[in-house]
Amino acid sequence: MPEPTVTHEPRMLIDGKLVDAAATFPVVNPATEQVIGEVADASTDDMRRAISAARRSFDETTWSTDHAFRKACLLQLHEAIVEEQEALREELILEVGCPRMVTHGPQLDAPLSDALTYPAQLIDEYPWEEDLGERLVELTGQVNQRKVWREPAGVVGAIVPWNYPFEVAVNKLGQALATGNTVVLKPAPDTPFNATRIGRLVAERTDIPPGVLNVVPGSDHLLGEELTVSPEVDLISFTGSTAVGRRIMEKGAATMKRLFLELGGKSAAIVLDDADLAAASMIALGVCMHAGQGCATPTRMLLPRSRYDEGVELIEAMFRSVTVGDPQAAETLCGPVISAKQRDRVVGYIQKGLDEGATMVLGGTEPPAGMDVGYYVQPTLFTDVDNSMAIAREEIFGPVLVVIPYEDDEDALRIANDSEYGLAGFVLSESLERSTAMARRLRAGTISLNGGAPYGADLPFGGRKASGVGRQNGRAGFDQYVEVKSLSWPVG
Repeated sequence: MPEPTVTHEPRMLIDGKLVDAAATFPVVNPATEQVIGEVADASTDDMRRAISAARRSFDETTWSTDHAFRKACLLQLHEAIVEEQEALREELILEVGCPRMVTHGPQLDAPLSDALTYPAQLIDEYPWEEDLGERLVELTGQVNQRKVWREPAGVVGAIVPWNYPFEVAVNKLGQALATGNTVVLKPAPDTPFNATRIGRLVAERTDIPPGVLNVVPGSDHLLGEELTVSPEVDLISFTGSTAVGRRIMEKGAATMKRLFLELGGKSAAIVLDDADLAAASMIALGVCMHAGQGCATPTRMLLPRSRYDEGVELIEAMFRSVTVGDPQAAETLCGPVISAKQRDRVVGYIQKGLDEGATMVLGGTEPPAGMDVGYYVQPTLFTDVDNSMAIAREEIFGPVLVVIPYEDDEDALRIANDSEYGLAGFVLSESLERSTAMARRLRAGTISLNGGAPYGADLPFGGRKASGVGRQNGRAGFDQYVEVKSLSWPVG
């Protein structure tokens, strides 16, 4: 299928201007291994200029206090992106290697529908000021009037990953900007064009003041560390690996950074013994969508031992039906992984599973037949897996599913919670009461019950344990980006 023609934005957005960097770096299509364009390769000085612009804009303009203006600007940006939605779709397919069908869901259409409009509306509804009324304060013997104000945190450093770059970026921007913060957005080196497109639209199509949003791409992952260590940055909003999240916590401690960290996962899908096994087994295909490159993807499938062989047979049949290949094709579910490095990492885990003694039902370490170009990995299914194996404990971020048997509900809960991660969980049953009872005991931040999709700008998303700190989206997401100020004064 011919590659579509897309005009990429190579420039950075700093202090309201689209500017070049002293150097550029190439962006590679993971499906073809061909360069699709060059983008500005920001230096440390460029990043520091962006931080200073964001600081100045927060401190010296009315952005942080003018609610109506912020709402209007967010709606302008939403409309501008919608007008370029189809060009953005083609761009995401090219730079992310994401299958076309996935862009009609979480990669583009789903977040675009409400990631900016919901926060814009919430500006009018959020309790910016809360009146607690009068109270006799025993400490002073006075009656005091008391209020609580919620104010923007300040300058936000937003660092986004390569797997769902637009989805993550637009949700961060919607909430951070709606709450009155200024932002420096640092896209992943593999997928910068969707972010620089947003930067161009902000500069050309909105009234967002200079410095409120800055977009700074760079080939060096450590460029984002300038955000973490800068005393001018008040909050880091990061989505990515747990290892990098830990480094951000460590480096940010010196300046007592506020943090939102949405990190890795090793989510378990528990199929209870009363479930419609054929329907419940469909969730196994989640690990094939976008080549398994999703933090909340169900990568551990827990089946009751009494129905284990039957479930494995169903899952194997589903895996064999998965279309792997060109992400441009409408029928493709599993495209390439993002890079040669990621492909080698995933293949290394497949080999590790074999070395650990798991049974590989299908898949393997070789690329799919006829796919010697592109960073493709075969969808791989492991059975006879013990939860102590590395393939059951570590985040692979590829199309690899492990199927683990359990004895009863208590055993299923033990296995599901026996993980350093706690991002998402899935429970499948014919009984909502039973699946809800199970969900209450799962140590994860987001739970799907009986095939539900816990997704949307109004629904908080985030994890526990090594899966992160804080929540994105919903009112809880607004809370993430504000500081609370308490006031009291004597009356009468």
